[in-house]
Amino acid sequence: MRGLPMTSRSQGLARLLAWLVAALSLAIIVASLALQWAQTGSGRADPEDAAQVAAGREVYAAECASCHGARLQGQPNWQRPLPNGRMPAPPHDRSGHTWHHPDSLLFAIIRDGMVPPHAPPGYESDMPAFGDRLSDDRIWAVLAYIKSQWPQQVRDWQAEKTRQAR
Repeated sequence: MRGLPMTSRSQGLARLLAWLVAALSLAIIVASLALQWAQTGSGRADPEDAAQVAAGREVYAAECASCHGARLQGQPNWQRPLPNGRMPAPPHDRSGHTWHHPDSLLFAIIRDGMVPPHAPPGYESDMPAFGDRLSDDRIWAVLAYIKSQWPQQVRDWQAEKTRQAR
């Protein structure tokens, strides 16, 4: 019986079907975003992977060493604010605190910059966001390089911190 107007019952079923399709589409989008976040935040910086470390060394020299030092030593008096109130670049070697944080946070700081929620309230630094010019793989590579410079005991401690954060 084509051409007949829909009854209120069939209109209700059509509306329900439209809502179900919308809800399913939203669930698929949320699941794919969660999967992407989990893959990005899961920590793929392997200090034992020679190729990743070599790539990270190049990225570090080009993008990080000018502030954090060629030997990862950071800027002098890195724990005290500069006259302008901003914090100097910290070291990434054993003397700093980089290894106190899980890979997911280190990745996020490099990608997004040292801004909330990655920095405490009132913390100001010149750490820029690199997410617009470094791919995720290059960010993981620079982290692999940094971690490759740490003593094994520090690597083990930081790896456990990363596991706990997952």
